[in-house]
Amino acid sequence: MPQSTKERNHNDPAAQVTFARDLGLFDATMLGVGAMIGAGIFVLTGIAAGEAGPASLLAFALNALVTLLTAFAYAELASALPRAGGGYSFVRMAFPGAAGFVSGWILWFAYTVACSLYALGFAGYFWELFQQYLPWLVDSVDNLIGRYRAVLVITFLVGSGFTWLNVRGAEVTGKTENALTLSKITVLCIFLAFGLYAIFHQPERVTDSLTPFFPRGLGGVLIAMGLTFIAFEGYDLIATVAEEVKNPQKNIPRATFLSLAVTVPIYLLILFVSLAAIDSGDQPAWQFLGKFKETAIVRAAESFMPTAGVAVIVFGGLLSTTSALNATVMAASRVAFSMGRDLWLPSTVSKIHVRRRTPHVAILTTGAILIGMALTLPLEAVGSAASLIFLLTFALVNLAVIVLRRKHPEIPRKYKVPFYPIIPVLGFALNILLALYQFRFQPVAWYVTLGWIGAGLLLYYAVFEKKSAVLKPQVLIPEPAQPSETPEPCVMVALNNPANIEALLELSYPIACSRGLRMAAVSIVEVPRQVPIHEGMRTAHHREALLARAKKIAARREEQLDTKIVVAHRVADGILSAVERHKADVLVMGWKGFTNTRDRLFGEVADQVIRHLPCDLVLIKKPATKELKTCLLPTSGGPNARLAASIIGSIAAEKEMSITAGHIVSPRATPEQIETANRHLDDTVSLLGKSAENTKKMLIQSKSVSGGIARAGKEYDLVVIGAAKEPFFRKMLFGEIPEKVARYSPSTVMLVKKYEGAARSLLKRILG
Repeated sequence: MPQSTKERNHNDPAAQVTFARDLGLFDATMLGVGAMIGAGIFVLTGIAAGEAGPASLLAFALNALVTLLTAFAYAELASALPRAGGGYSFVRMAFPGAAGFVSGWILWFAYTVACSLYALGFAGYFWELFQQYLPWLVDSVDNLIGRYRAVLVITFLVGSGFTWLNVRGAEVTGKTENALTLSKITVLCIFLAFGLYAIFHQPERVTDSLTPFFPRGLGGVLIAMGLTFIAFEGYDLIATVAEEVKNPQKNIPRATFLSLAVTVPIYLLILFVSLAAIDSGDQPAWQFLGKFKETAIVRAAESFMPTAGVAVIVFGGLLSTTSALNATVMAASRVAFSMGRDLWLPSTVSKIHVRRRTPHVAILTTGAILIGMALTLPLEAVGSAASLIFLLTFALVNLAVIVLRRKHPEIPRKYKVPFYPIIPVLGFALNILLALYQFRFQPVAWYVTLGWIGAGLLLYYAVFEKKSAVLKPQVLIPEPAQPSETPEPCVMVALNNPANIEALLELSYPIACSRGLRMAAVSIVEVPRQVPIHEGMRTAHHREALLARAKKIAARREEQLDTKIVVAHRVADGILSAVERHKADVLVMGWKGFTNTRDRLFGEVADQVIRHLPCDLVLIKKPATKELKTCLLPTSGGPNARLAASIIGSIAAEKEMSITAGHIVSPRATPEQIETANRHLDDTVSLLGKSAENTKKMLIQSKSVSGGIARAGKEYDLVVIGAAKEPFFRKMLFGEIPEKVARYSPSTVMLVKKYEGAARSLLKRILG
């Protein structure tokens, strides 16, 4: 079905306006610091102290440790894949489909809820400031419209203001963020200076205030960790604007760790000063702070700062909420933009303003939703879900590091998580542990989150799954200046590893000669999904050297070899496209011999090729660099076994290789079963052509087919095997037996699959 004009424009990189990289290292760091040192430090200090007592210091420190583990994951992924959307983009790439959609759906929700909370927090602090210094104005407004409506008006104005600021451009937003963040750090430093001065003059308060350290046990520490973890969310915002950061490979990891290095000490010092510097009378300091909860820092400031100190803290609260709001609007809009680009939200959300180079539609949409939430929803309920969503997202990002290392090892990673995979595994486990523990004291967070996920899945399967199908990975096969005639069929060799070139070609030429076909070689340049397909031509020169070497090997044999480079978002798609373009009759390709992924038999590339290949396939594990002299050909009949016999027959004739045809029989096999096995062996030998003269026949006694072949194969240079006769429900692609033989056999293993085009077409017609 032809694509619409909108869809073609969406897919055409040249037709799209891109982001401007306006954010340097300092800007990116301030973005992370500004988001982390938000209203949370003012609001959560008293709450944490009330739940854990002095051990709230430990709760903050442990949250910092959990955060650091996940920061390693963000640093690696955001620098290797500098794409707008942050955690959503990583999870989307690691887990395409519903899981990827849900990650973006809930993250956009969490960021937008956080924006609403910051807007309301600003309104509350703003009203507090007026109440302190302009009480007559407060009374007048109260009489006119009431305090509640006044707070809503302020919330609307500040939400609209920062939405407009973000539309203007990342550079303007970044400069504003820098000024706000530096100002609030200055305010907090003033608070710390007065608090430390008070502690220095009365050091005995430290012991009194911090004893006992665990008044509510370790359970209180865990509760405090769950309640305050959202205060450590913010460094991840750097990843969401990765497309706007200069030199992202270096600056994103640096900015991530610098933001934590600035923020964590400030958090711990603020909490320590709040506990140790106040004079709470006979009441323990932690109970005093817990009593006042959200206003605890203001009450602490009244204890050891002059009268103006309260105004300073209130002003600091204003600065904190505005900088956090500014940074979070920016992050939320980039998640929405990225989802729109993936067609998992309406495609208009992915538009970038031609002049300002900002995702203005995504920003305006996010701004409208955050204002609507702030003015209408019970944010105490949905706000509790934001912390849970960040925990779940961070867990998925840690998992994405492991998955992407395996799925896309070719992506350049200038920064890598140290002590891999220990750190991402720990990060995943700890985030999940905190998320599960949160159900004990905030079950509503789980209810809201699960409800939002359910709504998202309904939308995904009803609307966005079909729409996003147009964004399939692309393949680019560079055409020659003079288009050639329709090519004759060929035997195609897929080349990737330079060490295997000669071995693969030496096994392929006899097949081509026996079928009277030409030889062709293809090498795939893979580019990440977020990179325009034409960008892959910049790195194609590496493959040109590989194919030039293949041509030299062919020249030594006085053989002709056609070569082709293909650029693709997925290696399997590139191979399949080349096979169709060159009318390949047989594809020969190497295979590492195993896969670490449970839901795949041979690995992502091989599985896709096997499933969709329109020709015969020869898959070779560990192509031998030495000369092959002996071959084991296990057989039990069937089209794949017959193809394997004809192929190895042609190879053995050229290589003067001796063949042993084998059949697995049970140690308790009856005479009838042995007779049947001998008939299979005779049929197989008859297919070997000239090589039949040097072929031996052998019955291999074993309880396990794969185990018997693997053990017998140790004595041979090469083991050739096709599909085995297994029950249908146990077969996947080739079946379990060839996979197990290839995994455990120390010899070179050749797996052969015959293309059954007629049968496949018939099946398609039956299934409609």
